[in-house]
Order: sequence, then C-alpha cells, then structure tokens
Amino acid sequence: MSAFGIGTNTQRTDAGKIRGKQLDIACYCWFTSQAKPTPYLIKFMDENGEIQTVREIRVNSMEKKNYSGIPSMEYVCQIIVNEICHNVKLIFFMQECKWVMNFL
Repeated sequence: MSAFGIGTNTQRTDAGKIRGKQLDIACYCWFTSQAKPTPYLIKFMDENGEIQTVREIRVNSMEKKNYSGIPSMEYVCQIIVNEICHNVKLIFFMQECKWVMNFL
C-alpha cells in the first residue's frame, strides 16, 4: 500500500444501466485461449417477427463493464442486416451467459 493511495481504489466502476432498447439475441461465439468470447454470428427477431441471421460482424472495440453491478463484456460493432450497415453494441452478461444487442 502506498502513502499516496496508489492502487488502493482498484475496483471496477459501475457503468449504470444500459441505455436504449435491449434486444435479446442468440450468439454463436468463439472463446479464445484466454476465455474471451468473440461474437461470430448472431440471430434475432426483427420488428416484423422475422428471424434475422447476421454473419458479417465487425468488432471495433471490446471493454469489460459492470452494468448495475453485473459483470459484462461490451462489444461496439458494425453489422450488416438486409445489406444495410448498423452500428450496435453486443453485450455479453457473463454470469447469466446471455447476449443482448443495442442499436446505436
């Protein structure tokens, strides 16, 4: 422990609540040798009730977060749906083993 408090406050900050509409998704992902999930393919039900399959996922960034105290991994991505590019967040809740998507 340092006299200046360096290293004394090393807990992760809480990101609060997820803003925007969460859409439950099915996600096919690859786990690296360091146990980091990487999204590879997603499926979700669109507003017309049709199942959409997305194979084109470009992960721009990944960050570990805590939403309301729940550990998660947040991926800022670009996906192609019906030939239209969308910016989304894919969020993996580690304890529940659940994925959600937020359109940005």
